[in-house]
Amino acid sequence: MSDLEKATRKVQEFRQREREILDTALELFLEHGEDRVTVEMIADEVGIGKGTIYKHFETKNEIYLLLMIHYEEELAELFSKISESEDQAKLASEYFRFRISDPKRYQLFDRLEHRVIQEKAVPELVNQLHTIRASNLNTLTSIVEKRIAAGALEDVPAQYHIAAAWALAHGAVALMESPFYGAYIDDKEDFIDFIVSIGIRMANKGQRR
Repeated sequence: MSDLEKATRKVQEFRQREREILDTALELFLEHGEDRVTVEMIADEVGIGKGTIYKHFETKNEIYLLLMIHYEEELAELFSKISESEDQAKLASEYFRFRISDPKRYQLFDRLEHRVIQEKAVPELVNQLHTIRASNLNTLTSIVEKRIAAGALEDVPAQYHIAAAWALAHGAVALMESPFYGAYIDDKEDFIDFIVSIGIRMANKGQRR
């Protein structure tokens, strides 16, 4: 094996371990809550030493932000596929399902973002997160404006449609994760389907009349 091949292999192993650490950290955060999870717990679960974690990440805040960045990148990939498709109406269904199908992760990232902003932690990663999100918002705005121009959606500012979608998704997540109202919904998968169907219809042209 050449020196170049060895170096490439080391880089691949490093990235694979980093991905494993992030995936494991996310599982632990969702199961135990971010405040109860320590770096030692993550290292033990992955089967590596605590020091190895710090070779990849300096702080837990860095782990938090990278998880949120990957989440926004997933959404960017979704938007890319939809924007290239002729079925622009599919955006509403896919967007709602992405946001609410994993309510625990949605709420985790919402909490974590408030924390890292308040603590002014890792500003370069916060900027990266917001840059990706701004790009996603621009893509979403462009798709909504095209559907308005085509007469499919109410002719109101695109941000109205986007904010309404966010409000519906955020409310659905809060309900499903509520200790009281969460128990009120027996079939959460069916409820998600119902919310998605409402999300698709609610901004159609003529709905307000």
